[in-house]
Amino acid sequence: MHLIIMRHGEAGWHTNDQQRELTETGRRDVADVAAHLAESPYRPRAIWCSPLLRAQQTAAIVAEVINCPIEEKSFITPDDDPGLCLDALLEQPPASPLLIVSHMPLVGALATLLVDAHRRGLPFMPGEAVVLDMPVVGPGCADMKTQFLP
Repeated sequence: MHLIIMRHGEAGWHTNDQQRELTETGRRDVADVAAHLAESPYRPRAIWCSPLLRAQQTAAIVAEVINCPIEEKSFITPDDDPGLCLDALLEQPPASPLLIVSHMPLVGALATLLVDAHRRGLPFMPGEAVVLDMPVVGPGCADMKTQFLP
């Protein structure tokens, strides 16, 4: 399975955390990363996204470029346990490649859990995406294949 983990694009701070929107720079950066994903061998077939607005906007931009469905998942918000996402990946094998659009610190903790089997957390820039190759879904079972930077 190929899993792509992406942090939402740059968002403004003019409102509460739930309603933060992407900036124009954030929208452009996400569109650039989406274009690279569309041309890559890891083109997503499905997207899971956080219910927060900036992640939904990021997922919508990517989905428009690559033409794939989006599913909102309540367990991938910033402070959620990455183990919940791992459990969901184990319970129902999703389409591969799957793109998860979420937030720091979850994206860093999830990537680290899958690659190194701990939860310290890799840093992610806004709009950054990493591709993991997982022959088996589980802690420490993934290899990082590539990354896409805005």
